[in-house]
Amino acid sequence: MSLLLQITENVATELASAPTEEKMNIFEMVLKGGFFMIPLVILSILAVYIFVERYITIKKARKEDATFMNLIKDFVANGNIHSAQDLCNKTDHPLARMMAKGVMRIGRPLKDIETAVENVGKIEVGKLEKNMGTLATIAGAAPMIGFLGTVTGMIKAFYNMSKAGNNIDPGVLSGGIYEAMLTTAAGLIVGIIAYIGYNLLVSMIDKVIYNLEARSVEFLDLLQEPAKK
Repeated sequence: MSLLLQITENVATELASAPTEEKMNIFEMVLKGGFFMIPLVILSILAVYIFVERYITIKKARKEDATFMNLIKDFVANGNIHSAQDLCNKTDHPLARMMAKGVMRIGRPLKDIETAVENVGKIEVGKLEKNMGTLATIAGAAPMIGFLGTVTGMIKAFYNMSKAGNNIDPGVLSGGIYEAMLTTAAGLIVGIIAYIGYNLLVSMIDKVIYNLEARSVEFLDLLQEPAKK
């Protein structure tokens, strides 16, 4: 019984003297990551902002009123051009702005109408692609900045090792290696998030472009119908 009590006391003493595990929050990790963590944090915030802002804008452009084109077709077929123009002006949508330009050109050669609609379509697509180049740049630049932080961190570690001479302490190397690994991980995370976000937005824009092209073809076909009869 005394032996069991002694073992229990020894175990309790060892547990009490055991070092407690240090917990580190994100802010402390950023501070220990060195200088290159600052641009990575800025790029991450910028990437999230661009993605959210573009996602909301493109999602709005993807929503199309099912009755809009039907009304435009009815107005144009009945010769009610003024009502068609009013409907386009009251509708805040890329398709409405394309149709407005086409309706304004009714009476001119079909080629002129087609060119006008296409030009407006290019302008609307350009608006949807705003800041997409910046997001693509972040996707490529963030990992490179992380790797640059890795190189500088390893240089720091070897420099400290050379200064220590024969008295090399693991703590001398850990700071530089920690900085190197942390910047690499941060750069890859930011780059992956930006890359996925960029491709998702591109896919959404492609669907909007397809819808705009399909509706413009419907509109031009409608203008050709009287000539076919």
